[in-house]
Amino acid sequence: MVEQRNGAVTLTDVAREAGVSLATASRAINGSTRQVGEELRERVLDAARRLNYAANTQAQAVAKGQTNLVGLLVHDIADPYFSSIAAGVMRVAETHQMLVTLANTGRSPQREIEHLNSLRGQHSRVAILVGSRVADSAEMEALRHEFGMFQRTGGRVVMISQDVLPVDTVAMENRAGARELATELVALGYRRFGILAGPSTLLTARDRMEGFQDGLAAAGIEVDPGNIEHGGFTRDGGFSAMNELLARGADLDCVFAVNDVMAVGAMTACRDHGVELPAHMGMAGFDDITTLRDVSPALTTVRMPLEKAGSLALELALDATPDQPPRVHSLAGEVVIRQSTPGPS
Repeated sequence: MVEQRNGAVTLTDVAREAGVSLATASRAINGSTRQVGEELRERVLDAARRLNYAANTQAQAVAKGQTNLVGLLVHDIADPYFSSIAAGVMRVAETHQMLVTLANTGRSPQREIEHLNSLRGQHSRVAILVGSRVADSAEMEALRHEFGMFQRTGGRVVMISQDVLPVDTVAMENRAGARELATELVALGYRRFGILAGPSTLLTARDRMEGFQDGLAAAGIEVDPGNIEHGGFTRDGGFSAMNELLARGADLDCVFAVNDVMAVGAMTACRDHGVELPAHMGMAGFDDITTLRDVSPALTTVRMPLEKAGSLALELALDATPDQPPRVHSLAGEVVIRQSTPGPS
């Protein structure tokens, strides 16, 4: 009969309950190069279950120098772009019996550094940073330093971002996807474009805007600078930027938003102004986030393999060997034409 006790159950209690030494109990529960017989192992595990024993993972980390923790840092968990990537990370983590901790950084480089420092203190095995970098050399240098500190403790850092820092990187082909989208929209007959360009310092937004302009230029089309509106990389940013374009009375037949959440905000602004989509204007986005299933008209976009990006990021970290040079894996997008761009009427 198991005696009731106050306080946390220890490994010593498990060993006593199973009638084995502390060393044997430790090898049975925590794993060891010295194997424990199956019958003895089951006896220890059964005792642990009866006592509701939970292993002290922090103590294990000190002993082993590393935990099974994966730190996932995203800019905005409310954005389906990041939650889709998180789903991919968690799927791989589950197969390896790893625990994912999620941090929302609010696009703050300082918060990224603080979270990385905390993960290092917890002996986390992997840190994955998701989100665009900005054109700021001071930020890059601070991250470079923190990455080095993390990896010197035996951890591995992976980015889902631009290839701008010396760590394993999953890079989205943003420029190529936007260029292909522009080509497809021109083929549909659109000629007078506006661009909701996102923040001017955000590299993802810049790559997508410039790629789209490259595709138009190949067809002999140039976007009037007055029809390019910068704003937040969010739904509200798209709403505000579209309001600015409409307030200026720009003569447009199609608007490209550099991500889907901006496009959703822009579609709401159009409804508020009595602009019917797609009868009066076409609209296109980028990413193919899951919430587009509920948007009407269905939005033309560039589908990026977001869950695959998350899965690949963790796989890169787990496959890495000590002192292996940084690797870059690029993921291409696919243009998806939907109801929002049937061609100009």
